[in-house]
Amino acid sequence: MDERLLQILPEVSKPARYTNNELHAVHKDWEPLAVRMVLAFPDLYEIGMGNLGLKIIYHIINERVDAVAERVYLPWIDMQDKLRAAKLPLTSLESGQALSKFDVVGFTLQYEMSYSNLIKMLDLGGIARKTMDRREGDPLVIAGGPCGFNPEPLADFLDCVVIGEGEEIIHEVLDVVKKCKLQQCARHDLLAQLALIPGIYVPSFYEATYDKKGHFTSLEPMNNAPRVITKRVVADLDTAEYPEKFVVPYLDVVHDRVMVEVLRGCTRGCRFCQAGMLYRPVRERSVETLKKQIASLVKHTGYGEVSLSSLSTGDHTCVGNLVSELVADYEGQGIGLSLSSLRVDSFSVKLAEEIQKFRKTGLTFAPEAGTQRLRNVINKNVREEDLYQAVTGAFKAGWHQVKLYFMIGLPTETTDDLDGIVTLAQNVLKIGKENRGAKRPSVAVSVASFVPKSHTPFQWEGQDSQEQLLEKQAYLRKKLARPGITLQCHDVKTSFLEGVFARGDRRLAEVLARAVDLGCQFDGWSECFRYDLWMQAFAECQVNPDVYVTRKRTSEESFPWDHITSGVTRVFLAKERNTALAQERTEDCRFHGCSGCAVCTTLSVENRLQRGEQHE
Repeated sequence: MDERLLQILPEVSKPARYTNNELHAVHKDWEPLAVRMVLAFPDLYEIGMGNLGLKIIYHIINERVDAVAERVYLPWIDMQDKLRAAKLPLTSLESGQALSKFDVVGFTLQYEMSYSNLIKMLDLGGIARKTMDRREGDPLVIAGGPCGFNPEPLADFLDCVVIGEGEEIIHEVLDVVKKCKLQQCARHDLLAQLALIPGIYVPSFYEATYDKKGHFTSLEPMNNAPRVITKRVVADLDTAEYPEKFVVPYLDVVHDRVMVEVLRGCTRGCRFCQAGMLYRPVRERSVETLKKQIASLVKHTGYGEVSLSSLSTGDHTCVGNLVSELVADYEGQGIGLSLSSLRVDSFSVKLAEEIQKFRKTGLTFAPEAGTQRLRNVINKNVREEDLYQAVTGAFKAGWHQVKLYFMIGLPTETTDDLDGIVTLAQNVLKIGKENRGAKRPSVAVSVASFVPKSHTPFQWEGQDSQEQLLEKQAYLRKKLARPGITLQCHDVKTSFLEGVFARGDRRLAEVLARAVDLGCQFDGWSECFRYDLWMQAFAECQVNPDVYVTRKRTSEESFPWDHITSGVTRVFLAKERNTALAQERTEDCRFHGCSGCAVCTTLSVENRLQRGEQHE
């Protein structure tokens, strides 16, 4: 670590964010290594350290003898000021090298509101913002993650994008970088060879076109780049590389516990859910593999909690057996278990009861919508009686706090649907009073705003205006004002900007760069979000953000992300949109036959279930 950096640390908040040498951090001698990569998470250390994907890729790269992976996070504002005052660049944790010294800088794109942070990290690391301005010998800037399925707002800043799952493709990328480095290839030739890897998108090899109204029309490939990039997928999670140990931080971080991914993918088919479309098909890890992973991680980290993680952990067909065996294995050792997500059914409550025999925290259920009509529209196959049965079981089992998660602004929503949210919350509180005895039950209602996302059946829909969303929030706030019920609403300005970038195109790059110059960063943090500066950036760049958000798309309209496929066809998404407007449901293909999304045939990978309890 630079001596000047050591002098700075006592003057900033939470200096442990920057000190390095955590348990299991990997340090390698740079001299013999062919490829040096830094994994960049565009947010605080505390957030990035909880990212499971980053942990997996860190492990995979560092298992190679010819490569090293180090970590970097965006410093908090006080640390940024100190770095600039001392004329120090942003450096990796492990070696203390500036980002500009690495061969590859790899960003994780989890959330649209972190885009400004990515540009900020390039600036602090001494790397030219735009691909066109980078010189021979500058790092290759790549990105991956769910936002990579529409990376167009960041296209000017990224040399290439990994589409899909990274466990296998990361080796292919590093092999190409290694070969081109040894052969001293020109930067353009490196990008050309990377573009040949299935699942790699090189934005500079494509040219965007627009019609007279300014609407996006096409993205034309150049330099023999493929017209369509298909996501990479790992067929068998049991054989996929997974860490035996995690880096253990010195300070509290998000998800500071053992995490194992019990399954990947979801086929329940919620029409608003991007992750449910992107990560198909469903692939479950075996109970034996999961137990081995957990045993190793508990042994090496000393964590007292194990999280069973996935989009819908309760859907694993052997989850009951897994939980029972883990409870038996770790009983009396002070090891707790947690589920990352619960379905609205009594089976999930039984799981939670088994897991939390000695510690009952709150339970969260996600009805998403207040009426059965709207739940049919979004394909949330949950009935009102399912929720009431689940919360009755939860209150009887000893829980006293239940959280209900809803969305407002969903397509076809009416006042009756808002009233349904009120009714559900009031009835759940009533059930709590009837089944909790002396201890007062509470119901926390969390309301998010619907944001249309790419690659979903609702990618054609418009987002409610901020005024409409504020009116709906005020309506719910008035109707739910009673003891025992609390209401938390997401900020509509943040949702608006998220909507802009979720379906944005390349013209937003100029806005992003200008917003960062004006002072925008940490936009996901309420204390830092500067909506006024964002609006100034849009105005100065003469870009109307409403064009991206509130406008409905026509069925024939081209999208900026049409060249990227998750394996789910546009035909299926359009059919699901029509089915939604008809208020009809589509069943889960794991248990009711093929729904026609085509992901299994497109990717040659089918649902891979362990076939345990076979619950629905």
